[in-house]
Amino acid sequence: MLILTRKPEQSILIGEDIVVTVLAVEGDRVKLGIRAPAHVTVLREEVRRAVQGENRRAAAQARDRAATVQALEALARAPKPPTARERDAPRR
Repeated sequence: MLILTRKPEQSILIGEDIVVTVLAVEGDRVKLGIRAPAHVTVLREEVRRAVQGENRRAAAQARDRAATVQALEALARAPKPPTARERDAPRR
């Protein structure tokens, strides 16, 4: 991990086109400005973790739904037991 010290209004460059600027320092909070191309996703770490958690939950639900659909399809394909009328009908 690269560790840098910056003062307000100072910036760092990431790659060719991402600039992170310290806008203000207020107590234990640092306000950053990030200039990046539109195709670059910039997220706070806690938001990224929350999104990952939601994605995992959604994927698990999708797997559960798929398993339920497969089970229902298997039931639909299974031979049907005879009805009471068929069972009780005289045999010829």
